[in-house]
Amino acid sequence: MNNKKGIIITGGIIGLVSVALVYFGNPANMGFCIACFIRDIAGGIGLHRAGVVQYIRPEIIGLVLGAFILSVKNGEFESRGGSAPFTRFVLGMMVMIGALMFLGCPMRMVLRIGGGDINAVFGLVGFIVGIFAGVFFLNRGFNLKRNYKMTNAEGYMFPIVNIGLFILLAAAPSFVFFSESGPGAMYAPMAISLAAGLLVGALSQKTRLCMVGGTRDMILFRDSYLLAGFISIIVFAAIGNIALGYFNLGLEGQPVAHTDGLWNMLGMVLVGWASVLLGGCPLRQLILAGEGNTDSAVTVMGLLFGAALCHNFGLAASPKGPSVNGQIAVVLCLVVVAAVSYVNSELAAKSSSKENVKGDVNHG
Repeated sequence: MNNKKGIIITGGIIGLVSVALVYFGNPANMGFCIACFIRDIAGGIGLHRAGVVQYIRPEIIGLVLGAFILSVKNGEFESRGGSAPFTRFVLGMMVMIGALMFLGCPMRMVLRIGGGDINAVFGLVGFIVGIFAGVFFLNRGFNLKRNYKMTNAEGYMFPIVNIGLFILLAAAPSFVFFSESGPGAMYAPMAISLAAGLLVGALSQKTRLCMVGGTRDMILFRDSYLLAGFISIIVFAAIGNIALGYFNLGLEGQPVAHTDGLWNMLGMVLVGWASVLLGGCPLRQLILAGEGNTDSAVTVMGLLFGAALCHNFGLAASPKGPSVNGQIAVVLCLVVVAAVSYVNSELAAKSSSKENVKGDVNHG
């Protein structure tokens, strides 16, 4: 499936599976949302106490294990890590802050568009702007340095953690939280959710599907391979939504969404920019972590921490709109992402070199 036809088929399957998950119980336009589901997991294990978004989502577990199983089967599992881990953790946290301002990750953005939510188009504009910003620094030598080969045991840890989460979900001990209302209380049956995650995880691993990568590769290389998958999800999600009567074109009355176009856009600027620096969108980070990439596993931990931060400090938006705390956080995060971009690019090296030359001249 490493061709354009294969990724179009993959996008079509993901779009239709996402609509099917809504049919079986997931929130509308949220068959898959990496940010929302990681936020729910953070609540499920008690990292935040927002009662309406607490549930260990089997879809996330399935994505990781699907990628893990297929990568092992095809000899593509490789344990690597050590590339600026704390920077990646912080960037992952900031991706989550941007996503919860928009109320969705890039995957949910395309699913919202496929459901007729025009608010998500503002997010798409911001997402593309953010990717352009990230590409600007890629073209100027941005690099988080190389990673290193590690023992397989290190790469196995993240899939094992996800198996542990599934055991907690199935056993439902008293210390695991389950929403009784709100989006966290809306979910497809466990077996269906897990199966959907396994399928999409395997397909995403096979095709290298990435929401950020599609636009990035088109800008850098005029390569439309990944972009074709991105577009296919929108088209087939729209077809599925129309067939089931879920399609609702407009700005108002959209599920788990707000109508503040500026902050929808700025939230996704942050998501797009930081994701380019990380080398992939939240979905891609989960798939890479399943393949043994511990840098991506660290990034996912940053997403998890960011979700807890958002709900513990009132940073997340709601269907009523963004919070003031969230607006301040997004602006500060954009400043930090700009600083990370600059410091890790050739621009900073050239500036340092010029300062050294000036110093030598003055000293002489």
